[in-house]
Amino acid sequence: MMDDETDIGPVGAVHVPVMVGAVVEWLRPRPGACLVDATVGLGGHAAALLTAAPDSRLLGLDRDPEALRRAGERLAKFGDRVILKQRSFADLAAALAELGWDGADGILIDLGVSSLQLDDAARGFSFRAAGPLDMRMDPAAPESAADVVNAWPEAELARVIREYGEEPRARAVAAAIVRTRPLATTADLATVVRRVLGRGRPGLDPSTRTFQGIRIAVNAELAALDAVLADGWRLLRPGGRMAILAYHSLEDRRVKDAFRLWATSCICPPQVLRCACGWTAKARVLTSRPLRPADEEVLRNPRARSAKLRVVERLPALA
Repeated sequence: MMDDETDIGPVGAVHVPVMVGAVVEWLRPRPGACLVDATVGLGGHAAALLTAAPDSRLLGLDRDPEALRRAGERLAKFGDRVILKQRSFADLAAALAELGWDGADGILIDLGVSSLQLDDAARGFSFRAAGPLDMRMDPAAPESAADVVNAWPEAELARVIREYGEEPRARAVAAAIVRTRPLATTADLATVVRRVLGRGRPGLDPSTRTFQGIRIAVNAELAALDAVLADGWRLLRPGGRMAILAYHSLEDRRVKDAFRLWATSCICPPQVLRCACGWTAKARVLTSRPLRPADEEVLRNPRARSAKLRVVERLPALA
């Protein structure tokens, strides 16, 4: 999966999993492990993990049925080692329980939008080509971007664009949308935003933040992330690792804070597992700072440029 769209990189580029080498290295999948790719997309990360860990099994989740179909084709060579389910990663605990797994040895969550979604104008994610205002990762979801743009109150639109899109001029953008609606296509929305914001800076279309904010609202992306982070360490077996790829500050901040909470939520020194106040650390953060893609990867795959990888390990229970 990829980061939010910019002007860099060709439409229709071949799917390339982001930081796949680092993901495999830090998750260190072992033979016979139970693995989860909670945003399986087109299966690139999943294939690398299964190859690195003979006899391992992998549960792949995705909300997008077309992504699951393509992932199934890509991963067919692994046979019954792969189980694919159309589910949000917010439902990861339930999905594990359905399989009878008591947890997983490695969990990957890639929070980016996939190239499959960005590059298909009919999915309505992109401001580059005219398509319907959709943006739903699950096409069967009840509310689309058209519903948000054309029906939500101006104040709520401004809040979404400001909080989720981090657009400083969100109020002006929302007011322009309301004056102009109904809007039918991604091109309509992008045109309204560009009229308000002007040309933008090189390499970043001025409508990027607005599209991001609306997309996050349509798919309840931050709520899903909060759900899986609420007690995500419980989804890991002792010694298991979770790796999360984030692409903007709203996601990365949540991941960083959750990992820190699992590792240290008291005033005692972070090196102390059973601290003086009686609180026991649940996890160990393995990446003090997020890992970033190498320059060579960004050159090959510009959409990876904003990726940040954080990894945490669940600690064994102390006697």
